[in-house]
Amino acid sequence: MMTGNPYLGRLFFGLRKPRRHVLGTEAAGVVEAVGSAVSRFSVGDEVYGFAQGSFAEYAVAREDRLAPKPESLTFDQAAAVPVSGGTALQALTDVGRLQQGQTVLISGASGGVGSYAVQIAKALGGQVTGVASTAKLDLVRSLGADRVLDYTRNELAQDRGRYDLVLDIAGNPSLTRLRAALTPTGTAVIMGGEEGGSFSGGMNRQLRAVLLSPFLRQRLTTFIAKQRGSDLERLAALIEAGQVAPSLERTYPLDEAAEAVRHLELGNARGKVAISVSG
Repeated sequence: MMTGNPYLGRLFFGLRKPRRHVLGTEAAGVVEAVGSAVSRFSVGDEVYGFAQGSFAEYAVAREDRLAPKPESLTFDQAAAVPVSGGTALQALTDVGRLQQGQTVLISGASGGVGSYAVQIAKALGGQVTGVASTAKLDLVRSLGADRVLDYTRNELAQDRGRYDLVLDIAGNPSLTRLRAALTPTGTAVIMGGEEGGSFSGGMNRQLRAVLLSPFLRQRLTTFIAKQRGSDLERLAALIEAGQVAPSLERTYPLDEAAEAVRHLELGNARGKVAISVSG
């Protein structure tokens, strides 16, 4: 969205420059004003959700993309939930169709989406294996994963035919390797797209998976996450029940937003980071 790389993404985010000049997609804060048609929220309500251009003191959001902020979370914590938490929830339920007792493999389990996916999968009754680097295995264990695998040691190669559901969030494993990890009727939800060429990046892998899937007993799929207030309400219930908590590594002041983004881009973050407008 920021760099226009891979180039295919420019069809959605701007051909020569970003369509949106202010970054940020998720937010938490206090309602300052409402439109004439708004009925669910009033001035003074504490909310969280999706608000374009949220790296700012004020942001505008649609009513159906907000929900009441979980009371147990600070604003910084709540702001770290919507995009990653919503994506993880949809991947596991809407797309992955996770059932209680099924085995789940989550790559990138220490990242933004992955840290939520581990917790949500456990809350839904899954048996969870998380994949991360050596330095982040302790974090994945603390999130509740039943097993952890170190991708730097190629430990996943030993888990053949083990998983009912694979969330491929990070890395760039081949479709052959993903299929080998699945049970004969398992599902792989391909969400990551690292590496690849400058035109399509890793998206060509998703395309090949979708074209191949109809000819297999296994299901290979991908999706684009939706921004829904109803998902935020489901996440809030899990949060208030103590089953899900934001893995917030650090909060940056607004004037250090560039450093926050750089920290994420380098892959150094353990979970999420937040940007605080109030300082």
